[in-house]
Amino acid sequence: MTTKIVIIDDHQLFREGVKRILDFEKSFQVVAEGDDGSEALGLVQEHQPDVVIMDINMPQMNGVEATRELIEKYPNTKIIILSIHDDENYVTHALKTGARGYLLKEMDADALIEAVRVVADGGSYLHPKVTHNLVNEYRKLAAGVARGGGGYVPTVEIRRPLHLLTRRECEVLQMLADGKSNRGIGESLFISEKTVKNHVSNILQKMNVNDRTQAVVVAIKNGWVEVR
Repeated sequence: MTTKIVIIDDHQLFREGVKRILDFEKSFQVVAEGDDGSEALGLVQEHQPDVVIMDINMPQMNGVEATRELIEKYPNTKIIILSIHDDENYVTHALKTGARGYLLKEMDADALIEAVRVVADGGSYLHPKVTHNLVNEYRKLAAGVARGGGGYVPTVEIRRPLHLLTRRECEVLQMLADGKSNRGIGESLFISEKTVKNHVSNILQKMNVNDRTQAVVVAIKNGWVEVR
């Protein structure tokens, strides 16, 4: 099946670069482009895309405002936000508005393609650097709760989920929590990106989650990974 995509970004050269990457995938079809959030509603109504890739900063209507309007009128719209901001406030605001993905513009081609596939399949996708920042914020919040009034943070014992995952999958899960991309994991473990993708797919299936972000959140809550 073909995944129909609409791209909304006010920088023409960047938009053309994104389109060129997506056009390499035979199962992707860029059906329309726009340069402002105000165009998004009409383009979605006309083309009924599977995924909308939306820049967060645009002159007339920004990506978050456009996302809000799209979700109100078309609740099943799957939107990936593009941004230069990795601050967790931007990320959480975009996700609360209804975006399914958040990519930094420093992404590589593989991350863009993976994000579109995951979101089109009903999952969510965060840029690895964004995931790492959110994990750090979670750690700070958890530490604050643990301190209570006494100023003491108990040591969390890390128990790898060897009842569920192989040792190698536990290593990959830890690196997902560290915010590493598939390429970064492969370089650290001296394995190919394809092998990393297979490990990640196995992890998601065994943990019964839809995407790597959910896997990291579940792993942190269960004490399966170190938050560092």
